[in-house]
Amino acid sequence: MLMLFLGILLFAGVHLVPSLAPGLKASWLGRLGEGGYKGTFSLLLLASFALIIFGWRSIQPEFVYMPAPALHLLALAILALAFVLMVVSNRSSRLRLLVRHPQLSGVALWGIGHLLLNGENRSVLLFGAMAAWAIAEMVAINARDGAWIKDAAPSWVAEGVTLVIAAVVIAVVVALHPWLSGMPVW
Repeated sequence: MLMLFLGILLFAGVHLVPSLAPGLKASWLGRLGEGGYKGTFSLLLLASFALIIFGWRSIQPEFVYMPAPALHLLALAILALAFVLMVVSNRSSRLRLLVRHPQLSGVALWGIGHLLLNGENRSVLLFGAMAAWAIAEMVAINARDGAWIKDAAPSWVAEGVTLVIAAVVIAVVVALHPWLSGMPVW
């Protein structure tokens, strides 16, 4: 459990540096330059992923709570929305007029959806911590950046393309989920 916890802590810590410790980021950039900063950032994230994956696999699952079967479809709908928001974070969409932080909102919903589906100790730690980190990150970014300036709405064609891309991403995730996690979506 410690390895998983350390991986999550490293992941969250690296991501929180720009919003909570801009001085540390500036110092990091000053010493290493842009490429060095991005390279170090990426290496730390890869290390966090390794700790998370190996930590996850090393834990013997024990149930903390039993997920309610009645919430299964709701959880899948939340997860679909999470992936739509993650796609929207890199595309022009009207959803960006409603959601200030689509990628972080998607991560928070991804965590919540998984908590509705999984009640064992490692899931509670991973998905609960990722949802909490995403929410904390949104609060920190809002405090740092101030007022939200919205972009113009995209064309309906661009909106349609974004939704098609989201549908493809969801289909790929559903297809790969058993291979990635050992658990089928259905």
